[in-house]
Amino acid sequence: MLVVPGHRAFLCDGPTRREFLRVGSIGLFGLGLPNFFSWQAAQAASTSTVAGDLVASKGFGSAKSVVLLFLQGGPSHIDIWDPKPDAPANIRGEFKPIKTKVPGIWLSETMPKLAQQVDKCTLIRSMSYTPKGLFNHTAAIYQMLTGYPPDRVSPSGQLEPPSPADFPTAGSHISKMLPLDEPVLPFVEMPRPLQESNVVGKGGAAGFLGKAYDPYRLYQDPNKPIRLDDLSLRQEVPPQRLKDRFTLLKGINKSMPDLEKAVGQHALDEYYERAYDLVLSGKARAAFDLEQEPVAVRERYGRTTFGQGALMARRLVEAGTRFVQLNWPSVANGNPETTAWDTHAANFGPLKNLHCPVLDQALSALLEDMDDRGLLEETLVVTVGEFGRSPRLGVSTSGNTNAPDGRDHWPYCYTALVAGAGVARGVLYGESDETGSSPKEKPVHPNDLLASVYFSLGIDPHMEVLNHLDQPRELVKGNPLLDLWG
Repeated sequence: MLVVPGHRAFLCDGPTRREFLRVGSIGLFGLGLPNFFSWQAAQAASTSTVAGDLVASKGFGSAKSVVLLFLQGGPSHIDIWDPKPDAPANIRGEFKPIKTKVPGIWLSETMPKLAQQVDKCTLIRSMSYTPKGLFNHTAAIYQMLTGYPPDRVSPSGQLEPPSPADFPTAGSHISKMLPLDEPVLPFVEMPRPLQESNVVGKGGAAGFLGKAYDPYRLYQDPNKPIRLDDLSLRQEVPPQRLKDRFTLLKGINKSMPDLEKAVGQHALDEYYERAYDLVLSGKARAAFDLEQEPVAVRERYGRTTFGQGALMARRLVEAGTRFVQLNWPSVANGNPETTAWDTHAANFGPLKNLHCPVLDQALSALLEDMDDRGLLEETLVVTVGEFGRSPRLGVSTSGNTNAPDGRDHWPYCYTALVAGAGVARGVLYGESDETGSSPKEKPVHPNDLLASVYFSLGIDPHMEVLNHLDQPRELVKGNPLLDLWG
């Protein structure tokens, strides 16, 4: 039986996605998951006429799935991806550059394992945007994942809590536009929500699409035993009993002409079958079971929350999940001396000893593993944060206080890593200036990166969608980076 531990949760725009996954009695089975699928089908009416030049472009529709490693908190580009050894000491910092497997591409010494996998990816060193007024994590996260700037930003740069009127996160749009035929979860987010201070989940929900397109949220530590009560049958409800209920419900619904007129009996039967398949197929549950992996593979990814999350992302893609979002497992403005990228103080020690070793091991393992298995051919892997860090140490760029060894927020120039789905391998896209302060060539707005994600999946990023007021809006105000595909 599909059961969600804890209290039933409802928001102002209806039940949560997990509430739709409650199955077990005739009443709940009749009003839960089947109606969730029905709701999805009813809302999937938005279509797009893709421009001919996009269809003809290399890379269009090259991906079947996306893995987004979202480094919430804003990692320092200079100290990880884009070292500046010739810059003054108060810019280049404490780390030395190292050679990689690709001649001419250097990384920071904090990423030795990734240095051997650079031949599988493109580094975009010219990510850049200029915020309006003061900015902080939530505003930047919202823009990065939805393609739209937030409507309301407080003087501190923080946003209001998530709202049904929000622009949907990319995974929600994708799971609606590209529904799956297999009984698997279309969009999974883990292992914790996007968060800055008390603002939780902003930029990470379906917004005006409705909660049917929210991600399946696995907010658990993949490095620990996972509970999947909501995807499991209870012992007192064996498969045959659920089959019997399914048959009984079909008979009951045939005597409900109003319901037949609303959705059609054939369609209703299809929704019940999909709900039934998701519960009983076991495919979704199996994708989360890391115990099926050899010990050596788990060790290769690193026995950390992020490392095992990356391995789980690979398993979900193998199972058929369309969009997997692995968030850095720390509050965006958390303590840098524990797990947070927000290094306003103590920038170098935590990067060297805590954060970068975890990222280096997990990301390098994911690229190598997916390439060995052939998954990288049809999976787009994107690694990015909401911004970088200030090139100059100890200065304030966002109104925050910074220690002499700290770096502030810096959206004006930072780095993203993109791999798979035909993206060029072992190359640099764009270039930052000599201090990593601004793009020297090929500036890339976050919206352009997001447009490239849609493009890779065969979705026109310029298509119109209707918001909560039935007003037409462009899917994302950006242009795909056609040069990524060579």
